[in-house]
Amino acid sequence: MTLNRTATIALLAGMAPLPAVAQDSLLLDEITATARLTPVEISRTGATVEIVTEEDREATGEVRLTDHLERVPGIIVNSNGPIGTITSVLVRGAPNYYTPVLIDGIDVSDPAGTQMSFNFGGLTTAGLGRMEVLKGSQSALYGSRAIAGVIDIQSARASAEGVEHRVELEYGSYATQRGSYSLAAKGDRYEMSFGIASIDTDGFSAKDEDAGNFEKDGFHATRINFYGTYELDGGALIGLAAFHENRRGEFDEFTGDTAGTPGDEFNKAESTGVRLFTEFSTGAVDHKLDATYYNMDRISSSNGFVTPFDGTRRKLSYLGTGDLGAATTLSLGADTEKENAAGLGSTRLNGVLGELAISPTDSLDLTASARIDDHSTFGRFETGRLALAWRPAEDWVIRGAVGTGFRAPSLYELYSAYGDATMDPEESVTAELGVERYLGDKGRLRATAFLLEADNLIGFDSTATACGQAFGCYNQVPGTSRRHGLELAGDYAVSERLTLSGSYTYTDSSQSAANWARVARHDLSLQAAIDLTDMLSGALSVQHQADRAPGLDDYTVVNGMLSYSVNDHAEAYIRVENLFDESYQSVASYGTSDRAIFAGIRGTF
Repeated sequence: MTLNRTATIALLAGMAPLPAVAQDSLLLDEITATARLTPVEISRTGATVEIVTEEDREATGEVRLTDHLERVPGIIVNSNGPIGTITSVLVRGAPNYYTPVLIDGIDVSDPAGTQMSFNFGGLTTAGLGRMEVLKGSQSALYGSRAIAGVIDIQSARASAEGVEHRVELEYGSYATQRGSYSLAAKGDRYEMSFGIASIDTDGFSAKDEDAGNFEKDGFHATRINFYGTYELDGGALIGLAAFHENRRGEFDEFTGDTAGTPGDEFNKAESTGVRLFTEFSTGAVDHKLDATYYNMDRISSSNGFVTPFDGTRRKLSYLGTGDLGAATTLSLGADTEKENAAGLGSTRLNGVLGELAISPTDSLDLTASARIDDHSTFGRFETGRLALAWRPAEDWVIRGAVGTGFRAPSLYELYSAYGDATMDPEESVTAELGVERYLGDKGRLRATAFLLEADNLIGFDSTATACGQAFGCYNQVPGTSRRHGLELAGDYAVSERLTLSGSYTYTDSSQSAANWARVARHDLSLQAAIDLTDMLSGALSVQHQADRAPGLDDYTVVNGMLSYSVNDHAEAYIRVENLFDESYQSVASYGTSDRAIFAGIRGTF
């Protein structure tokens, strides 16, 4: 499909009567919890923050969390096959291991992974709530690996006082069965949520079926999560967040499905995360203490060979924030983090950080953040960030930020059979300048120019010999890699029944190292929501990528959904993925879904 056909589809969708989606995301006073050390209105931070709400996700109905992230400007999703296979989220073209992923404040990046990233392949929307994507180098706030940004995901929370139950059941193509239950409750002094979800699917061949691959690669996962807070007498808050997940997903080796081979490749993983936290005040200072634990125990099995990976992360952190008067606040904190990987040893990272936020006028906010880290292997690193947000008029925001970041090599890159313990950490500088125009309660328009530079990149080099392996080693890439681009996004409620939204990202990677993640030069996303009657509604989404990495053709994929309100508490729906049965690849030689149809029912009570 061409870009012209994409635009035609979007235009036709816009001619139908559509409902306005929730406009919460358009409010100037919407709060972000990631862009500064303390929560602040998005209009008062210079960093770019993208927010995806539960209402945004329900409007289109897709199950994979990455389908919703892919609509965020500046994000590309690469999947090595069906749900359950390795799936990476690239922020502004940077590889996935440059973006830490937090779920309820727990860093879920795999400590034993080759480059310590999070695999989004099996994560569905069940039991999850709001997501924030913070872009740019954020090591001054989040330490090592936050070179491209941070993705923060919350579990589903209660929106009002009382108790709410939610149930969802779905069946569809590839013998996919999915079910979930969640409970959310909120009172004067407490808040809690609980969820359990399961998915089972036969899948399709991870290696592209169009190349003769024939074996289906299935997936099964079960996930349980809990979140709760309670306010003690005196105002102190205590909280607990926890989750446990089991998953098993089949995959294909690089050679694909070859007649006579066992075809027994699978990954199996068990992960557990726990976070204990408290918030309290003493005089004019607000305090926050966090303790987190995360373990990923997984195996990779292929042709009878089983490779184990077992990684653990433990972290303690403190943050204190005080009002200095004259519209100035100061936050100071410290943290210590230890990562272990079975058979590879451990590292510890200790850090101190601070942030000064000043509002010299009602329309101007300035923020300076700094951090000093001490790595057990590489010693001291200093990072910083400056950010500015200026509101020259009530409906305009001009923002800018510049920051530095670093990524220490993973334990696998250092000490595995393919590692090199003499490598140096990667370092980065990012800058961005953006403008945002609010269109009253109708919507908003945004434009952001960005730049990312990185030195001392680490990649696998088939010619390197330091590790003594015949196939190569992880190695330092000389020189500086640069990437720059432009993000455009907009939402507009044409009427009570019509809301259109879309985003476009231009990314120039021509000055990037060959082993750095390659992304499409042009990435376009369009959405529309439909209200045909008071009972029948739907949605249409279009994703188009052009001028992609070598070996990958341009493509356009259209998804759609119709839902019918059975009563005030339940709705039945049918959704179609890849409506026009487009044949394409997100990763070279790996397959994507044909046209697929799913039907389900979801209700709240």
